[in-house]
Amino acid sequence: MNGSDIAFERRPDGAAFIIAALLAGLGSLLIWQGMIIPDKGGYAGIGSGDVPVFIGGCLWLLALTHVWKGLRHGGTRFPRQQPVPVLFIIGGLALQMILLHPLGFSIASGLLFACTAAAFGRRNFALSLPVGIGFALAIYGVFDQLLKLNLPAGFLETLIFGS
Repeated sequence: MNGSDIAFERRPDGAAFIIAALLAGLGSLLIWQGMIIPDKGGYAGIGSGDVPVFIGGCLWLLALTHVWKGLRHGGTRFPRQQPVPVLFIIGGLALQMILLHPLGFSIASGLLFACTAAAFGRRNFALSLPVGIGFALAIYGVFDQLLKLNLPAGFLETLIFGS
């Protein structure tokens, strides 16, 4: 008898039940708080408390699907987790938060783009950094010129878009 002859043991997935319980708890909280909000629905009958109740109901539906998944697909083997890509993204977010005001939106967001690209396997920073800065400059231009919303400007934004 070799390892392939042994039947795979099916047991419920405990993580799915924990997630289902958290979703049901959050859904219950939203439904409860939505019911407390005074109803001023007017002629349409939809008030400000109806949206939290709707979202709470959706969370309950999602919790029930997690219970079904935990019972039906229990015992599945999950792939081994890779911590390095997650660390690349967390590092990129940290760099963006630290460098946002000193260097400006475009360079900080370009670094985040390059770190995220590295997390997805594209480790060529010489290519991904200028592409990320270019995307971030385009986004900065839309926010600054079209929407008239201020993002943190650095020397690059000041050089291209003025003060």
